[in-house]
Amino acid sequence: MERDLSNYRKSYKKNELLLENTSENPFELFRDWFVEVDQYKEIDEANAMTISTIGLDGFPKSRVVLLKKYTSEGFIFYTNYNSEKGKAIRANPNVCLSFFWPAAERQIIIKGQAEKVPESLSDDYFESRPRGSKLGAIVSNQSQPIKDRDVLEKKLKSLESQFEGREIERPEFWGGFIVKPIELEFWQGRPNRLHDRIRYKLETPQNWKKERLSP
Repeated sequence: MERDLSNYRKSYKKNELLLENTSENPFELFRDWFVEVDQYKEIDEANAMTISTIGLDGFPKSRVVLLKKYTSEGFIFYTNYNSEKGKAIRANPNVCLSFFWPAAERQIIIKGQAEKVPESLSDDYFESRPRGSKLGAIVSNQSQPIKDRDVLEKKLKSLESQFEGREIERPEFWGGFIVKPIELEFWQGRPNRLHDRIRYKLETPQNWKKERLSP
């Protein structure tokens, strides 16, 4: 099977990103970009991000998760701690996040270290989830092989009966990670592939070095 994609072309010309027009704090620029792209009708989930980890087999692996909160400390998402990504993070907390918003011709690449959020924060978020999502978190032994989908459907029905009329508490194996960045790169598409790239590197806990990169 073969297909030549060399004729795929797009000219990027919607915006610009200049060093002198960017904040000294990358979290402020992230906030501004996120608020802006969240208004695009073409973007269904502006909080969708790719997280890349180094697996226990030594290979990198990337998958899309949903950003659920961002603060001046980092970026928070939730998952099964016993999943493939959860185990990978425990073994090697160095991860990479990336946001790609093609409608805005923008992407952000974030390198950082992941750590568990406080249990109280995971409890609060779990409580905010729809009931079906709570049960789904309990049903799935994430990343483990199963015979077929019926296994999941039967377990879900069993749990629906078990928890009928009862509160569903967060299982210990499920919760949040916060990625605390050491580097953020903001990319804005420009004509002739001369894209704008601004990188922030953490030098001290309160100081970021900002520089422009060649495309």
